[in-house]
Amino acid sequence: MRVILAEDSTLLREGLVRLLAEEGHEVLAAVGDAERLLAAVAEDQPDVVVADVRMPPTHSDEGLRAALEIHERWPDVGVLVLSQYVEKRYATELLTGDSEGVGYLLKDRVVQVDEFLDALERVSQGRAAFDPEVVRQLLGRSERADLLNRLTPRERDVLAEMAQGHTNAAIAQRLHISLSGVEKHINAIFDKLELTGAEGYSRRVLAVLRYLGT
Repeated sequence: MRVILAEDSTLLREGLVRLLAEEGHEVLAAVGDAERLLAAVAEDQPDVVVADVRMPPTHSDEGLRAALEIHERWPDVGVLVLSQYVEKRYATELLTGDSEGVGYLLKDRVVQVDEFLDALERVSQGRAAFDPEVVRQLLGRSERADLLNRLTPRERDVLAEMAQGHTNAAIAQRLHISLSGVEKHINAIFDKLELTGAEGYSRRVLAVLRYLGT
């Protein structure tokens, strides 16, 4: 993959550059602020951008704003946003747009190299990749708990995996159930949550999250 990094921590930025290079990916640019991130993407669109939520000059939401702009201006560029903590407002804003090719991970997940690289791969392919802890907290603040309570424990497990952006095949492998079993659970989830109209991989994740009050 061709990657552009935006992280104001020099140590983390250089660590990511080395990690990606060792995995055979090409890092086109590694910058420390949102302005240079946008300039780098405008000059040479990568397959995916990895950006911190908080960057100079105010360290508030510059990275998120840049990520949303990149996603709007260059929809073929995947965007993986990193955050130190679960920032529900920022996660919600990212998820309530078109979530195809979008990811949101906690920085702690980066040290779990396989999970980070898997998320990067999914986002670069136009799929979704949401941190399990982010999903857990967003689902937990649902105002539609009455509908969520309709789900069986196994359906809740499948819903959590769906919201992270996993495919049906990946869910089957992770939960040790058959692919047909996953499909039946998903159909039941959409019926119980009144989401039978949701279509498409990333759209189904977005629909679930929206419906659950995110």
